[in-house]
Amino acid sequence: MANSMWKCAGQGHIVAVRGIVVSCCVAVTNARSGLMSGSISGTSPISLYLAAEKDEETAAANYTKENPTIQNEVTSFEESASSITSAADLMSNKNYTAEQVVLGAYNLSSISGETALVKDLLTQDPTSSKSVAKSSGNATWLAFADAFSTWGQNGGSASASPFTSDTISSIVTKFEESQYESSTANQNSGVGNALYFTRNMTSSMSLADIMSNATLLKVVETVSGFNPDQFGALDYPEQVRLLQNKVDLSDFSTPEGVQKYAEQYLAMLQINPQTPDTPITMMDLFGGGTNSNGILALFGSSSSSSSSGSPELSMF
Repeated sequence: MANSMWKCAGQGHIVAVRGIVVSCCVAVTNARSGLMSGSISGTSPISLYLAAEKDEETAAANYTKENPTIQNEVTSFEESASSITSAADLMSNKNYTAEQVVLGAYNLSSISGETALVKDLLTQDPTSSKSVAKSSGNATWLAFADAFSTWGQNGGSASASPFTSDTISSIVTKFEESQYESSTANQNSGVGNALYFTRNMTSSMSLADIMSNATLLKVVETVSGFNPDQFGALDYPEQVRLLQNKVDLSDFSTPEGVQKYAEQYLAMLQINPQTPDTPITMMDLFGGGTNSNGILALFGSSSSSSSSGSPELSMF
């Protein structure tokens, strides 16, 4: 791919990705699709990301203040959390909002309707190889179960609430950041995924850990030059084989390396914009449950791809 350069309308940040130099001081329009990866004001996603990443906690708190719904959810959680002493209590109808805040803080809003799964994560000992959290290989599920291991190691209850003042404060911060990252503007620009990646990627993560997290995987797929939709249609072993040849885990050994990788992700979106994921809806939340179609039905099953062949990957 030939090198290209966009002129900067001022002093700007420069990012080189796959042989292309991208300036973050202006938004770049994809002429073929007519999609713009920057904001309406013309500020590029990389500039927006760098500004927010300096103090995402404050940016998220300010976003919450402007959103009455999120504000009410946070207030409701803060008022009820200290009185919640069991998994059953958290999952009860009266504490529905508190449960949504907790799940959102741990990036698990997508399993809100999966009652049986949430219950298992909260009531099983996460250190046991037989627990859903441990056996799933899903790093996000395991982190959530570990956070509530007091319940998990005692059948779902404890003499005291795990929601100490420090824990409540931490959950509120993570929930606000999650909501901020999931906002329409940040999803459309890719900034939300970049911030999430920066906040959650650590040097201890393996390729399997990355692949078990949809957002981390999307960032890595994009920087590696794959189309996430087409890549997701491949069999898991094939995905592993391709990523092993592309991903250098040492890139994530320092905060600076993680930030650089997030910037590369946004630069790739300027070259080839992607259709943003549709935010979860109330129908999505209530569409799960304990029936055989829930996520838990996947465990122990031997599903296989019905595809007659591997789709061709689209390289950027």
